Amino acid sequence: QLQLVESGGGLVQPGGSLRLSCAASGVTLDYYAIGWFRRAPGKAREGVSCLMNSDGRTNYADSVKGRFTISRDNAKNTVYLQMNSLKPEDTAIYYCVSCDIATMKPYGSWGQGTQVTVSS
Repeated sequence: QLQLVESGGGLVQPGGSLRLSCAASGVTLDYYAIGWFRRAPGKAREGVSCLMNSDGRTNYADSVKGRFTISRDNAKNTVYLQMNSLKPEDTAIYYCVSCDIATMKPYGSWGQGTQVTVSS
């Protein structure tokens, strides 16, 4: 059974960078699409990015295009989210979960998430 654990969140100033990690266990990610989603206080959950591990296809929300990059390390069975040029509106709890690469809709179990706070 696929289990995902997020890490790497923290407090960063506007314009700064963070890299989130999503470590998988139970199965290899080779044929899974894994994505990052976030929920900010008082806002609906938002799909941030999705990566199809089998062929490298990616999908991004318009709000993060050009700033965030999703990637994978097959040897570590881990998916990353590199976040650059962070803005206060990026503040949220970030989760990794299986996703549909075309629609970027999530499915499967959710973990605890990792808090990202962008503030001066």
